[in-house]
Amino acid sequence: MRVLVTGASGFVGYAVARRFAHAGHEVYGLTRGDAALPSGVERVFGDLLDASSVRKAVEQSRPDVVCHLAAAVRVRESRIDPVTYWQTNVGGTLALLGALADGQSEPTKLIIASTCAVYGEPASQPVTEDARPEPSNPYGAGKLAADRAAADLAAAGAIGSISLRAFNVAGGLPGHPDRDESRLVPKAVAVAQARAPELVVNGDGTTVRDYVHVLDMADAFLAAAGLCEPGTWQAYNVGGGGRTTILDVIETIERLTGKPLSVRHQAGAAEPPVLTADSTAFQRATGWTARRSDLDQIIGDALDAGASAYSAGG
Repeated sequence: MRVLVTGASGFVGYAVARRFAHAGHEVYGLTRGDAALPSGVERVFGDLLDASSVRKAVEQSRPDVVCHLAAAVRVRESRIDPVTYWQTNVGGTLALLGALADGQSEPTKLIIASTCAVYGEPASQPVTEDARPEPSNPYGAGKLAADRAAADLAAAGAIGSISLRAFNVAGGLPGHPDRDESRLVPKAVAVAQARAPELVVNGDGTTVRDYVHVLDMADAFLAAAGLCEPGTWQAYNVGGGGRTTILDVIETIERLTGKPLSVRHQAGAAEPPVLTADSTAFQRATGWTARRSDLDQIIGDALDAGASAYSAGG
């Protein structure tokens, strides 16, 4: 297949592009600049906020499958700067949908990186796809709008689409860590590797999350491409299946490094106390499993990726 990956230089996008290339597909990575792409991935230039450049990228790559991962992804930042989040996550997706609707002779398969944030704070855990979407921040609201726009275009027959509602993606691959230190695991790794002074924890550290390894997430995109059918849209939850607290992450890093982590607690933030995935529907539909999402492997790979990237001056 010819595969176009938006956000192909990002943490998850890089892993997705790499996975499709390793599977023997012809992969194009959409980027705005010259950030590194995996071996075997051809760069196409484009900016999702520039609809004409997106159309050119689609014309150049002529994709059978598009994996859409370019997005603004910080929940708290979205509350401070909601317009940017709507412009990027909704406007950018609409630019891509417009290019796919107008520029392709056959319906393209579109796999969207969606998020558990569309559900807000569901009372029932783990969360299934039947949970009512009630996003509690602009990030989740914009991602839900993007899902619905894709669903509408699929209903018109122009594409087939699957939205993968990821929970907490973490881990790393050699030389390519998660560099977003607003997230727990990369910030804790940065502290452990003396690139940051301390880990600030909101509350007592007992909030529960579901972590999925970035390589398992990349496998999910490949599996979804095989499942997607023209004229249809479906959302699937993708998580690692575990229940992990902030304290668990801290303990695991300290155990794997053999050193205490500098931690400071502050007042708790407004966030769900528990957010975990029921990935049964996706597992049954595709046979996908979270093979690498044990917390020790997630943290170990994040530590290795950080060490290799930053020791090389990355």
